Amino acid sequence: MARCSVVVTVRNEEARVGRLLASLVGQDGLHEVVLVDAASTDGTVAQARAFEGRLPLRIVVEPCSRGAGRNRGAALATGDLLAFIDADCEAAPGWVAALAAAWGGDAQRAVAGRTTVVGPRRYARLHRVELPHRGQDTTWPSCNLAYPKAVFDGLGGFDPAFVTAEDIDLNYRAVEAGVTLAQAPEACVTAQSRAALGGFLRQAYWNGYGRKQLTLKHGDLWHEYSLRRLLSLDALSPWAVLRLASGLVGYLDAKLGRPAPGAQPSTTPSPAVVS
Repeated sequence: MARCSVVVTVRNEEARVGRLLASLVGQDGLHEVVLVDAASTDGTVAQARAFEGRLPLRIVVEPCSRGAGRNRGAALATGDLLAFIDADCEAAPGWVAALAAAWGGDAQRAVAGRTTVVGPRRYARLHRVELPHRGQDTTWPSCNLAYPKAVFDGLGGFDPAFVTAEDIDLNYRAVEAGVTLAQAPEACVTAQSRAALGGFLRQAYWNGYGRKQLTLKHGDLWHEYSLRRLLSLDALSPWAVLRLASGLVGYLDAKLGRPAPGAQPSTTPSPAVVS
């Protein structure tokens, strides 16, 4: 079985990081967990350290963006396969093994698992806005995504300039390089949706900002979106309209070159603490 390194970037996730790490205990094929803490100001690191005797865990503390944090974790990882997950997620039993099985050691294959969003139904039921490229969906999220380390390194990892949508950018570049994005429905993760309206709208804003960053980097992508999907009944719900409106504000801010509010820095100005 492949040696799988799980990489996660966290910031101020004291209330949730324990559930994530508990879900990784006992996973077959787990080689290590590399957790990059982006300078949390709460008890996130203390909660993570409580698992040092139960998991092969390495903790890195440094200010960074989400993409830069994942790159840092990937650089430290020693496994053959890099599996990315987020702090607001929980992995189902067999998650690591299912990702490794779907990968199968193929040097030109990445793997996307099945992610179920839980939380308020009004938010959780909204579908992803898919961006197909060369016949493949590039919007598989990095909360349940695995790349061979050699492929990830060859692509240069995540682009730390992205506020969000850095996973779409990585997948898009992977497809351009001839990588197949395979699906592993048995690799299950549950992700917690934003409970408060403010958090939901902020996330929509950041998603819109990231979508514009994609066009700034890759050119006009509107012709690749599915019109049928965008105009589905789901897209006409009041919550979908709110999401669209907030996303458009983010899209326009990115187009005008305005910095996204609350975005983490993409640089690492202070030395890291590694354990």
